[in-house]
Amino acid sequence: MKLSNMAKTLTLSALLGLAFTGAAHAASCSNATLKGTYSDQDTGTIVGVGPFVGVNLDIFDGKGHLGISGISSLNGTVSSGTETGTYQVNPDCTGTYSVSGGGVTIDGFFVIDQNGNELQVVITDAGTVINCVARKQFPSGE
Repeated sequence: MKLSNMAKTLTLSALLGLAFTGAAHAASCSNATLKGTYSDQDTGTIVGVGPFVGVNLDIFDGKGHLGISGISSLNGTVSSGTETGTYQVNPDCTGTYSVSGGGVTIDGFFVIDQNGNELQVVITDAGTVINCVARKQFPSGE
């Protein structure tokens, strides 16, 4: 029996939805889940300005505070900087953060992945289309 492309897509979506739902309920995260140094790579665009790339060290204290230092290029202009801020991890292993430095505040939404060794991040400030992947710099057990 052949399934139409639409039926295949709906079936795959349903299976992925069930898998995600089961995984989300099994997770239990808190601010303590994020502790240590992560390296991140940022890519995207600042609307009306140009392309954006950057690399940073993100240091999470496990208690809701973080520091970020790194270098970025915005439309070809390279600069370095440091920011400090706060983060909040939800029990479902999603979270938000807000950091400030150099007169700029940056807000993000993240999902904790790979047993706390990786973050998938999207910057949520208006006028930005930037995503980031942050990996624990020296994960335990490796």
